[in-house]
This record gives sequence, structure tokens and C-alpha cells, in this order.
Amino acid sequence: MLSEARAAVTEVDAKQAIGLAGDDGHVLVDLREGREIERDGKIPGAFSCPRGMLEFWIDPESPYHKPVFAQDKAYVFYCASGWRSALAAQRAAEMGLHPVAHIGGGFAAWVAAGGPVEGKPR
Repeated sequence: MLSEARAAVTEVDAKQAIGLAGDDGHVLVDLREGREIERDGKIPGAFSCPRGMLEFWIDPESPYHKPVFAQDKAYVFYCASGWRSALAAQRAAEMGLHPVAHIGGGFAAWVAAGGPVEGKPR
């Protein structure tokens, strides 16, 4: 499944993603669970959407729909290592969300590339 997802969606590397952060035309979507974010911090300005809620929050007919997913913007998903985000980006595209991409290597690659992190415990 992971190979298929990676073949189906655009993968941006961490340095590219750092350049997209703060760009009004892009929404970075953090798919990690709350305790992962509490432990490791997050990309400043990223929208937090636990992976288990993605389909409910994207679907405009769902009572759980989030307006952030109804914008005319590009969506860049990330998780800890790039596995969940590849699958999630593929699913989001299947649901009609476009354009979508994911960060190869995930949050770990972001940190290794020197990307800013907010909320990380000292």
C-alpha cells in the first residue's frame, strides 16, 4: 500500500517543505497524535488533524467537517516519518482534495533539515 501511495502522490523533501511553510497558498497538515506533538513539537502554523479523523474532517457532508479543508489551497501532509502522510495524501486526493503532497521522511526529516519547531519541551 505504501509503494502505491508514494507512486500516486507528490512527495516534497524537507527543504522544499521549509520553503512552503508560511506560504498563504499552502496548508501544512500534521497527522500525528496529540501525544506525539506534545513530546516532539510541531511545525509552526501547521493544522493538526489526527490521522483517524482525516476522512471525517475532509468530507463536506460530515458533521465533523473542518472548513480548513474547503479552501482553495495546496495541502502538504506530514507525520513522524512519512508513512502515514503518504497514505493520507493518497486518500485525501481520492476524496477530491487537490492539490495534495506529503513530506518525505516526515517531521523527522523536517527537524534534520533545520526546520523550525514550536512547542518542543526543553
